[in-house]
Amino acid sequence: MPTTLETNATPSSAAAYDPAGSPSSIRVSEIISAFSYALDLTEGRPMGHSARSCMIGMRLAQQIRAPLAAQGDLYYALLLKDAGCSSNSSKLFHLLNADEIRAKRDVKLTDWTRVGWESLHYAVTHVATASPFIERVRTLLRVAARQQTESCELVKIRCERGAAIARRIGFPESVAQAIHSLDEHWNGGGYPDGLRGEEIPLFARLMNLAQTLEVFLVNRGPEAALQVACQRSKRWFDPDLVQAAISLPKTGDLWTNLDAEEVISSVMALEPEDRRMLASEETIENICAAFAEVIDAKSPFTYRHSNGVADAAVAIARGLDMPESETTFIRRAALVHDLGKLSVPNSILEKPGPLDDQEWQVMRKHPYYTFEILRSITGFEEMSVVAGAHHERLDGSGYFRQWTAAQLSLPARVVAVADVFDALAAKRPYRDALPMETVFGILRKEAHQLLDASCVETLIAAKNQASSLNSDLLALASQCRS
Repeated sequence: MPTTLETNATPSSAAAYDPAGSPSSIRVSEIISAFSYALDLTEGRPMGHSARSCMIGMRLAQQIRAPLAAQGDLYYALLLKDAGCSSNSSKLFHLLNADEIRAKRDVKLTDWTRVGWESLHYAVTHVATASPFIERVRTLLRVAARQQTESCELVKIRCERGAAIARRIGFPESVAQAIHSLDEHWNGGGYPDGLRGEEIPLFARLMNLAQTLEVFLVNRGPEAALQVACQRSKRWFDPDLVQAAISLPKTGDLWTNLDAEEVISSVMALEPEDRRMLASEETIENICAAFAEVIDAKSPFTYRHSNGVADAAVAIARGLDMPESETTFIRRAALVHDLGKLSVPNSILEKPGPLDDQEWQVMRKHPYYTFEILRSITGFEEMSVVAGAHHERLDGSGYFRQWTAAQLSLPARVVAVADVFDALAAKRPYRDALPMETVFGILRKEAHQLLDASCVETLIAAKNQASSLNSDLLALASQCRS
């Protein structure tokens, strides 16, 4: 994924994204591969983890001669294996009273099924790390007492949500079931159902081994990756799959191109030819809507935020009589505008007070990640600019690029106003939801200098009209009852 910013680009419209024509040239695998980078952020992994795991998993499938007809489903299950990862973030944060992204990152290098120095060291270095000593001890004891129950519940939340996301996008049940059983272990010691041996779907067995190989490869090298696979054979992993992994390096195929910069291109090349799908309008809509759910599941304070921003943005676009194709574009940009927020720990998202300077530095990076993820998709370049600009302000005081009015297109201004509106109207860790009149007052105060005045007034008019209509309907219903 690109790591440099094109800060001089100043698009003025959504012309670069044509909803009517773009699906004919965008492959579903390209969209899912790019969006998987957001899942990597949530898991604390380097971006590209899911794509590299997919490459390893597909090579293992070819080595064991898995049926070609099934490899297409395996391919998408590998890319979406972490689709439910955001749904347990808040619970894990409150359980550990510490940075849950760091905890998720490091647990993948730990054999948490065995009690010993390794698991003890993990607990000491990841539980209540910023708390006073006595509170740390209490939290450690509480976590230790309920470790098995809490681990099972956390995995269950994640697996069920991930399977639901796969179904939401439209993938077959075999993909959903593989994601659901990702953390099952060969000896029956995994979660959420304690499946054993061949009770575990083959796809899930492949995925669990592939992701573990990738994590240890990136952190400790290829020899350590295979060593861990051997150590956990017959406990975590299907021994036949471990033997397949051991045999692949002899041909030089297992680790090829995993360190290349163009990971998305490499993983797209592994998609079975007979299953290569071009994105239809419905598919693009489903993917954007599904990832909006992934984003909003990260914290109870962002529940339905992405959909709320999308609804407000559509109200503005229609109030301004924008073409329907551009309204569709704006809605999709709004749905995924916070993709990058998956990189922000819940200790920051749910902090009940002001953020300190270091926390603000983390928060201010999230539009950048949104921009980078989206712009790697062919045809989504303009969407990346609009979605990534949702915290920019007309006077240049926003982030992440401090763009001014001259650089902000109308679609970008629409999404920015919609984002502020929904943030003010929703409950936050540090305050309750604000009354609508207060929200309107704040929006009008920020108009001209920070936010586009025409977008603000159009949204206020739309909300007042909707409120008036709701009042009329309630009055009519009351009359009918009487």
